[in-house]
Amino acid sequence: MGFNSKTKAAWAAVMLAAAGLLTACSEPQQAGAAQGAPTPEVEVVTLAHSELALTTELPGRTTDYRQAEIRPQVSGILLKRLFTEGQVVQAGQLLYQIDAAPYQAALAQAKANLASSKALAHNAKLKAERFKGLLGSKAVSQQDYDDASAALMQAEAAVASSEAALQTAQINLDYTAIHAPISGQIGRSLVTEGALLTANQAQALAVIRQLDPIYVDLTQSATELLQLKRQHNADSTEVVVDLLLDDGSRYAQQGSLQFSEVNVDPSTGMVTLRAVFPNTQGELLPGMFVRARLQHGVDNQALLVPQAAVSRTPKGDATVLLVNSNNEVEQRQIVTGNSRGQHWQVLSGLAVGDKVIVAGLQKVRPGAQVRAVAAAPAASQMAIE
Repeated sequence: MGFNSKTKAAWAAVMLAAAGLLTACSEPQQAGAAQGAPTPEVEVVTLAHSELALTTELPGRTTDYRQAEIRPQVSGILLKRLFTEGQVVQAGQLLYQIDAAPYQAALAQAKANLASSKALAHNAKLKAERFKGLLGSKAVSQQDYDDASAALMQAEAAVASSEAALQTAQINLDYTAIHAPISGQIGRSLVTEGALLTANQAQALAVIRQLDPIYVDLTQSATELLQLKRQHNADSTEVVVDLLLDDGSRYAQQGSLQFSEVNVDPSTGMVTLRAVFPNTQGELLPGMFVRARLQHGVDNQALLVPQAAVSRTPKGDATVLLVNSNNEVEQRQIVTGNSRGQHWQVLSGLAVGDKVIVAGLQKVRPGAQVRAVAAAPAASQMAIE
């Protein structure tokens, strides 16, 4: 059966009416769905002042508190070594004995020369005194008396020279016994009995190191050193130092900062600091790499933000998302300091009372309306490790 023009027009009117009815029904449903969308919920931490110990961590290396290289001061054959390698020796302890026979003979000769000089001086003195008594009676001439006086002075000078030679011979004899100049742990001996030693030779016989206490030399930039000095002067307290060993463990005893170099290395811009630590157990050895944590005061107005809340821009700038007074998400750029456990120290960009988002970050964008709830205590904990 065919359709005429009137029938086609009627069908078109029916279809348009049906389409309009469907559109009218769908618009209220979409509007209702939009009005019923829930507001995103985020967890926030409200910032407050915290007490923060101010610390600086620096690389360093241990070095001897004192070190003495043992060298002979006279030449001769080594007869004895009188210590055990690796043991602790005391200042003044006998370490080596050089053959003393030549020096004993030199000392005996010096004593004989002194006796001879004294005898000549005694005779010259008597002659000068005798000529002086005869000078008044014209029994001797003035020239004879002057000659006698000059001979006496020469004899006395010879006595002084002989006494100096005797003292030198005694010193050289004493130097044949080599003693420890300091107390400390002595290393291996580089010579054995029978070796020919030379006075003030370049090669040391052994090295003594005092390791209790022990120094730790640290390096720090000149800029950070200025900040450390300002904080130290403000607190007027001793800078306490904790030590972290190369294996990550913490050294049991604390040390103290002693001094800093008076010049800056022009090639690196670094300054050397020196700390001293007790080392009663000998755990620290010279040359060990360590990290030192300097404690130089307390900041009672510190702001700490959880590290989970901080993100970085492609340029490396730190940013956080926070909820403002209108319950809108706001992005804030901040400047961070050192890390403290699971937190960053905030140097600028945030203030007390700011609500920083720590959970739900993936659901929101800056400008979005949110509902802020306090984060769980574990997330908002401001403890400092």
